[in-house]
Amino acid sequence: MLGSHLAKLIIKGLQYQPTDDQNKLILSLGMFFVSDDPHSVFMIRGYAGTGKTTIIATLVNVLNQLNQPVVLLAPTGRAAKVLAQYSGFQASTIHKKIYRQKRGADMESRFEIDRNLHRNTIFIVDEASMIGDQSVDNAFFGSGNLLRDLIDYIDSGFRCKLILSGDVAQLPPVGISLSPALREQELGAYGKKVIISTLRDVIRQAEGSGILYNATAIRTKLANRDYSLPIFKAKGFADMKVISGNEFGEHLETCYSKYGIEEVAVITGTNKQAGIYNMGIRQTVLWHEDNLVSGDLLMVVKNNYYWVADEAGQKFIANGDIVRLKRVKKIVEKYGFQFAQAVITLSDDDSTELDVTLILDSLTSPSAALNEDQNRKLYSSVEAEYATVTNKQKRFLEIRNNPYFNALQVKFAYAVTCHKSLGGQWNAVFVDQGYFTDDMLNIEYFRWLYTAVTRAKSELYLVNFKEGFFGS
Repeated sequence: MLGSHLAKLIIKGLQYQPTDDQNKLILSLGMFFVSDDPHSVFMIRGYAGTGKTTIIATLVNVLNQLNQPVVLLAPTGRAAKVLAQYSGFQASTIHKKIYRQKRGADMESRFEIDRNLHRNTIFIVDEASMIGDQSVDNAFFGSGNLLRDLIDYIDSGFRCKLILSGDVAQLPPVGISLSPALREQELGAYGKKVIISTLRDVIRQAEGSGILYNATAIRTKLANRDYSLPIFKAKGFADMKVISGNEFGEHLETCYSKYGIEEVAVITGTNKQAGIYNMGIRQTVLWHEDNLVSGDLLMVVKNNYYWVADEAGQKFIANGDIVRLKRVKKIVEKYGFQFAQAVITLSDDDSTELDVTLILDSLTSPSAALNEDQNRKLYSSVEAEYATVTNKQKRFLEIRNNPYFNALQVKFAYAVTCHKSLGGQWNAVFVDQGYFTDDMLNIEYFRWLYTAVTRAKSELYLVNFKEGFFGS
């Protein structure tokens, strides 16, 4: 009875007639909420344009009306911000919610799973395709297996439930062929009974969208394992534009004026290509002549635990977080590197200023962050400064507390790789896949293309795509 009542409230909140898939999802959610099975997990697989976002937002509002405690989570800061925007409620990253810093920890294990003090709480995790199950970041976080740690954290609370939501057609985590958090077998291995509901039908409101039309066409080829050249349909759609590299700057300026810089993104195939775009945008569109200019958008490219350790509610600055440069205090040449002592704000809290040190060499590095040789050089140079400290433990602590060793590694955030764009959405998106041959037509390419296309909310620009992509 309660389950059907909840389902009716969700349908009423939608304010439109749901599709058959949506009806099935809503009814299953009602049954899930009244179930006493402690081992069940609800999985929502929703493709672009099928109404997943709308249903989640409606669900959260209904649960709030019923005074049901809800926690909203996402794998990255940008994804959490998007989730908060469309749901109207606060969202956090998974890492910042489920981990706490260990006191007196060494450099090999900095964070452990926190205590879950929640009772009878629904945890809704969006963009679950990004959740990995392999050890990353030298196991700084718990077991190094984010999926396992998330499940363990929720299970440790009192009668808490988990809803995972995501799009299986998107890129999986780096180094993984499939998204484990959206696989029934994977969750079953953790002792979970998985209830799956899939949204496939593009809803009526999306039918006039070229972005969703083409995303659906790409996803259909993926589902059919048809890896022949995708053919875009751009004519007749106001939200689709095909442009050359020569036209890029003019259209980018227009979008910056229309939406604001933070609502426009360029998505590229490689870090090197993103770096070239960032340099060109700053020099010829924004007319920034200095290495860093007040207002610059920067993306953190390596987790950093140093600069916000004492800030309430802020445990670390995460890889993928967007920060805005407020001002540069001083440029410092040290250890063979260039640093900037600067003031930044985080994208999800523009009111709080942080004094940090940035390492500028990462801005121009063709790799995702400082490469192995650069990291080794920085460590050995800092270590040499404390050569007179004979006690090994004390010398180690001196190095770990050195602000230059802990400098934020950042890149400009006007252009990003597709993996870095995961979890984000922008009003206008420019996609340039870079070097392309027919040999690249495989499942990874189609997931890349689908992910890039679905980052756009209002306008999608295809840059430098060959004529073959648009038929004869």
